[in-house]
Amino acid sequence: MNLPFDATWTDLLLASLGAVCLGVSKTGFPGLAIINVLLVAELFGAKNSVGIILPLLVVCDLVVYPLFRRHASWRDVLPLLPATLVSVAAAAFVLGRLDDQSARRVIGGIILLMLALQLAREFRRDFLHHLPDSSLFRRFACILIGISTMLANAAGPVFSIYALVHRMSKEQFLGVGARLFLLVNLFKLPFLGGLDLINATSLKLDLILLGPLLLGIFAGRSLLRHVPQRLFEMLLYLFSVASGLRLLLA
Repeated sequence: MNLPFDATWTDLLLASLGAVCLGVSKTGFPGLAIINVLLVAELFGAKNSVGIILPLLVVCDLVVYPLFRRHASWRDVLPLLPATLVSVAAAAFVLGRLDDQSARRVIGGIILLMLALQLAREFRRDFLHHLPDSSLFRRFACILIGISTMLANAAGPVFSIYALVHRMSKEQFLGVGARLFLLVNLFKLPFLGGLDLINATSLKLDLILLGPLLLGIFAGRSLLRHVPQRLFEMLLYLFSVASGLRLLLA
């Protein structure tokens, strides 16, 4: 079997672990998606990772959206789209002009920013609830979502902050997020195809990773029940800091 990107079987094993983490993140602990971003960037290059991960995200969205569609409506999503989609297009322009080393640093910086937001969500929840749910805040959040999702496929923590400020229930958070990221990720496809970051080689790798991805989606909740939540979170934070710094400084 000819492996894509001149990968080794060890590379595929680690990439499969990342795909499982991505699937689990959609039905369990959202921050786990960061591990997939870091692993794929380290294994196959930072810019390549953006194109590899996006089709996997689209599969996740197509599976998860029907599960949570009754918990929100498209009216909840429409106000978020203009600023988000404009930011995606602008970030695509930037991505096309980055070399891989610069892309590593950008992705590393975004990962550390997303980690900081995730920690704020965990430990400053009361403060976030008091932030104003204003049109200015919404546009700022959407700009961050568009940039982080286009350059690193890592917009989850930004949306989590927006949901907290907006006082969404867990069910509404999942319903709105499923709709928003389904549209945004579909919108991103032609940009990454035009940059040749989605191509026959990347799609071959995606096909190999499809099984682990679906395993993660459907096993997410039961897997997390067997891991002490606080230990799991602390290990995730430590791994994210170390890996984000590696991408940023290497």
